[in-house]
Amino acid sequence: MLMGISDMDPEATPRVEALQKGLQELGWNEGRNIHLDYRWTAGDVDKAQLFAKEIVDLKPDVIVVHSSPAVAALRRLTSRIPMVFVLIADPIGSGFVESLAHPGGNITGFMNADAPMAGKWLGLITEIAPNVRRVALIYNPRTSPYESFLRAFDASAKQLGLEAIPTPVLDANELERAIAELGNRPNSAFFVVPDVFVQVHRALIVNLAEQYRLPAIYPYRFFPTSGGLLSYGFDTVVAFRQAASYVDKILRGASPGDLPVQAPATFKMVVNLKAARAIGLTIPESFLVRADEIIE
Repeated sequence: MLMGISDMDPEATPRVEALQKGLQELGWNEGRNIHLDYRWTAGDVDKAQLFAKEIVDLKPDVIVVHSSPAVAALRRLTSRIPMVFVLIADPIGSGFVESLAHPGGNITGFMNADAPMAGKWLGLITEIAPNVRRVALIYNPRTSPYESFLRAFDASAKQLGLEAIPTPVLDANELERAIAELGNRPNSAFFVVPDVFVQVHRALIVNLAEQYRLPAIYPYRFFPTSGGLLSYGFDTVVAFRQAASYVDKILRGASPGDLPVQAPATFKMVVNLKAARAIGLTIPESFLVRADEIIE
């Protein structure tokens, strides 16, 4: 397993346990008929390249990989070892697979959110904060498949009459400067491309949004549980549980190129009312009744 986050991240243990439990239910038990090796990159692109080589040198039967930089690093090193990716956006645009239905090659897996979700997120921002006139899309060009999201973001913003602000950042300092600059412009909001960079820096992002009183929407539940305003996305732990089914198929002889890439089927909306109060936002009751979870 080549993981894009740190082993100290609160999301790390639930994800690993979900994969392990899924494998156990399919007859694969650690110490009896399967062994798992782990590497944790903590969002570091250089570590992803280093650990990718270590993993390929181990000659595993299959690799479970999380984060686009990690998939890219592995893809440069092997076209033979089967890989199952988890939480990857735009695997076609990133060049990982030929198509979703017929991936081809040695890579398949489970997506997180695709580019058209940008329109949904923009719509939710304007619904929860109708005074917003400009929205930034924050992304790290080294770690995220941002181009397709930018196209969808720009098109959706035009339809909604919003000013679209593409905001590339490469590190925490640039992230802080970008959000501070946005915070100095009235009626602004932002959302983030779902990737490992924003997950690693979620505490900073959430704190800055509150500091500059910016409405923001996020792709994962762990943002509002960390103090963020709103998320619309799917359960990332479930994706790791699902990945076990593809690991099982591959270990029993299936080719990853014949296993279709799967997209999330269920999305949930989570609202943090404490975060709303902190930025002076009153969320309409008509919006709250549609939420799947409300954090008081």
